[in-house]
Amino acid sequence: MTNPALTAVAINCTLKKSDGEPSSTDKMIELVAGELGKHGVTLTETLRLADYRILPGVESDMGDGDQWPELRAKILAADVLIFGTPIWLGQLSSIGKSVLERMDAFLSEADDKGRYPSFGKLVVAAIVGNEDGAHRVTADLFQGLNDVGWTVPPAAACYWVGEAMHKTDFKDLPKVPDEVQSTAKLLASSTAHLARLLKSDAFPGVDG
Repeated sequence: MTNPALTAVAINCTLKKSDGEPSSTDKMIELVAGELGKHGVTLTETLRLADYRILPGVESDMGDGDQWPELRAKILAADVLIFGTPIWLGQLSSIGKSVLERMDAFLSEADDKGRYPSFGKLVVAAIVGNEDGAHRVTADLFQGLNDVGWTVPPAAACYWVGEAMHKTDFKDLPKVPDEVQSTAKLLASSTAHLARLLKSDAFPGVDG
């Protein structure tokens, strides 16, 4: 049996717009996407969310000027979401938090079997920072995303924070550390495998 084709979309929740400085989050997303590509998962687009107007709220469409609906459509069209975020004050970025708040709308958008729009979709995390907090961000992120229906595969977070209180950014490293590279490889293998299983045999829902 031929393996089904898989796609991924990435969201970069850096606070920097794309016309500003390069983003370390982009570098981590590229690492994760590259490893997923080795397993037949094609990255269709990386969405730099700071370039869009995402209105505050917990609905899928907050009205005039809200660009979240078009982002939401692109996110849900893919099999895998790479959720990229920097760490600020030990937490995921404010843009990342706004994404979780907007996805709260999924809870009221279930189908007749109780499945949210994100059911059968996988999510992995690409996290960078110059301070501690990767485990805290991973825990908060996956708890929220799982609540609204996303599937979290094994070893689903790839992160780099370096030594405590250092000044080096991930994008400025001369080489990706071996531990980060091996984590990305394991993430990709687990994610692609589970995504294919779910694409071939979807979650049944409450009446399955």
